[in-house]
Amino acid sequence: MKNDLLNTKSENIETLDTVEEISPDVAIKTKNLSVTFFGKYAIKDVNIDIKKNNITAIIGPSGCGKSTLLRSFNFMHDLTPGARVTGKIFLFGKNIMDFNATDLRKKVGMVFQKPNPFPTMSIYENVISGIKYTNKLNKNEADEIVENSLKQAGLWEEVKDRLKKSALELSGGQQQRLCIARSIAVSPEIILMDEPTSALDPKSTAVIEETIYEIKNNYTVVIVTHNMQQAARISNYTAFMFLGELIEIDRTRVIFTNPKKKLTEQYIIGKFG
Repeated sequence: MKNDLLNTKSENIETLDTVEEISPDVAIKTKNLSVTFFGKYAIKDVNIDIKKNNITAIIGPSGCGKSTLLRSFNFMHDLTPGARVTGKIFLFGKNIMDFNATDLRKKVGMVFQKPNPFPTMSIYENVISGIKYTNKLNKNEADEIVENSLKQAGLWEEVKDRLKKSALELSGGQQQRLCIARSIAVSPEIILMDEPTSALDPKSTAVIEETIYEIKNNYTVVIVTHNMQQAARISNYTAFMFLGELIEIDRTRVIFTNPKKKLTEQYIIGKFG
């Protein structure tokens, strides 16, 4: 396996045909997607359609494959020792193998569980960091991107007078919104979020949830969450996973009130988790 993702395509993803007729309202589609680590399945034969400009929550007990599935959507398993990804992943009808890693990560942003602003950079530099190495911007263009990204992330009014200050001076919730702004700055079409509020207090969580809900009109958001109440509050669709398999996906109100699978119902009502 090569280590330079910027100059090579993933070598641990099985290469299959790249032409696929996909509904225009689908942002991400998988066919028989499986991920193994040293030969052991983390997810197996997952077939899922993620709708454009909606929030899709992925729920399920710990270790069920939620984050593994999410990270498959932007090559994050490529450098993991012992990882192998098979099956197909399509982004807006195009096989993921047709993207190099740089282009893919412009199209697919990622927000992690814990806020991870770059510690040596200012608030301003954090926002612009993802594009200044690949785009030549003048100061006015950069200023506009920073302001627009921070506004979309709901952070502009709180930081507009201290953009040159260290990002580490922000609270945990503000740092997470800064990470969202950093993802937005590169103009992605999809934003992946891996339990983005699990390290935050309830007040900060509420602000992040409001931010996620506000940006769905411009982006396709996929969020892994251990919090079923959060999924019910903010998502349009919910997918339930168990032991590495996708049990079902439907509109959130259906999953929480009238799921098709007994296993989903048992999880929703708290019989296991």
